[in-house]
Amino acid sequence: MSSCNIRTQYHVLFEDNSDTNQTMYEGETMNFSKEQIAEIDILVRYNLETTQQGIKVHSNAGEEHVDAVERLFEKGLVTQTDGGYLTDLGRSAAEHAQALILILAPQSTAS
Repeated sequence: MSSCNIRTQYHVLFEDNSDTNQTMYEGETMNFSKEQIAEIDILVRYNLETTQQGIKVHSNAGEEHVDAVERLFEKGLVTQTDGGYLTDLGRSAAEHAQALILILAPQSTAS
């Protein structure tokens, strides 16, 4: 029986309306950048139980958070450059981010 090496190909498309795309092959890893981690950190701070509550990142906050919220605004996830409310897309992203945090949280074991 002959051996055949097949590489499964995945395309990662970005929704910024650019022609940017990236090809990943099975076995390759995709790591979060520091910028993405900071953006996720902002998204998990939103209270998803209400649409009437937003956040404000003050200019004296850490530079990584100020920059992160500005990027979230540029991507259409929040309504203001300093936070504000989540857009529909932002709410969806925050739901996923918060779900991921819960899924990855250490599970307590009953004794």
